[in-house]
Amino acid sequence: MKILSVAIPCYNSEAYMRKCIESLLPGGEDVEILVIDDGSKDNTADIADEYAREYPGIVKAIHQENGGHGEAVNTGIKNATGLYFKVVDSDDWVDVHAFTEILANLKELVGGPDTVDMLISNFIYDKVGVRHKKVMRYRSSFPQKQIFTWDEVHKLRKGQYILMHSVIYRTNLLRECGLVLPKHTFYVDNLFIFQPLPWVKKMYYMDVNFYHYFIGREDQSVNEEVMIRRLDQQIRVNKIMIDFMAGQKITNKKLKKYMLNYLDIIMTVSSIMALRSGTDENFEKKQELWQYLRQSDYPLYLKLRTGLLGRAMNLPGKSGRQVSVAAYKVTRKFFGFN
Repeated sequence: MKILSVAIPCYNSEAYMRKCIESLLPGGEDVEILVIDDGSKDNTADIADEYAREYPGIVKAIHQENGGHGEAVNTGIKNATGLYFKVVDSDDWVDVHAFTEILANLKELVGGPDTVDMLISNFIYDKVGVRHKKVMRYRSSFPQKQIFTWDEVHKLRKGQYILMHSVIYRTNLLRECGLVLPKHTFYVDNLFIFQPLPWVKKMYYMDVNFYHYFIGREDQSVNEEVMIRRLDQQIRVNKIMIDFMAGQKITNKKLKKYMLNYLDIIMTVSSIMALRSGTDENFEKKQELWQYLRQSDYPLYLKLRTGLLGRAMNLPGKSGRQVSVAAYKVTRKFFGFN
C-alpha cells in the first residue's frame, strides 16, 4: 500500500502543473500522484499522460468531464489507494525537505493505535511581489511530533485557521464521514477541511514549512475581483457549512469553538465580498445569508451576529458599509483572506 496519495486537480494547468508534479516526485514509491484532468482544453491531459508513462509506479493520469475543483477532489478520494490523502493544487508546490520528513513520520505512524486521522504542517503564502512571505504556523497551538487529541489543543487565534494546505487526512476517514464536494463550485476547500473535523480524533503536528500556496494569478479564485464575481458560489459553500454545523452535535468544546470560529471567518468573507462589490443586489445577498443562518440555527446566529466580526459586517447604513470595508482592509493581511 502507498503511504500517501496526492490528488492534483488540473484545469487548463499546462503553464504551471509541471512544477507541482516535480515537487512531489521525490516521494518515490511511497507516494501515489493522481493528476486529475478536469476536462481541460489545453495540453494538461497530454502532460498528465506524459508523467504517467515516465513514472508508471508513481503517477496516474485520470481524465474526466469538467466538474470543477470539488469533483476533481471527489475523484481523487475515490481512486486513492494510499493510507493518507493530500490535495495539492496544480499552481502550488511542496518543499522537498519537508516532504521527505513528513513521509518518514507518516511511515512511523502507520498501523495500530499510532495511525492518526490528520497530520498538520505549516504552509507559506507565496504571494507574488511580496518579499517576506507569510507562514501559517501552529507551534503555539498544537503539541509537536506527538499524537494528540482536541483536548490537548491550545488556543487557536481567530486568524490561525487550518486550511487545505495544512492538512493530510487519513484516506478512509474521508470516506467514512461521507465527504462529497459539490460540482462546479469554487471555494469547496473550506468544506474539505470543515466537514471531516468531527471524525478527527487523533492528530499529529509537524512544525515544517511544507506547502507553498501560490497567490498572484489574475484569474485565481482568491483574487478579490474574481471572488466578487463568484459571490454566489462563495455563499453556496457558506450555506452548506451552516447546514452542517446546525445538524451536528459536537460535544468536544475545543473542537466546537474552532468550528464556530471557522464559520465566523467564512461568514465574514462572504459578507465583505458582497459589500466590496458596492451593488445593492449583492448587499441583499449578504442580508439573505445572515437571515439563512438565523432560520437554520438561531443560537448559532446570535453567537456569530453579536461577535466582533458579526457586528463589524452588519453596521447600519451606507456609512456602516464603508466602515466595514475599512475594517476589512486593515485585517485582511492578518486573516489571509486573499
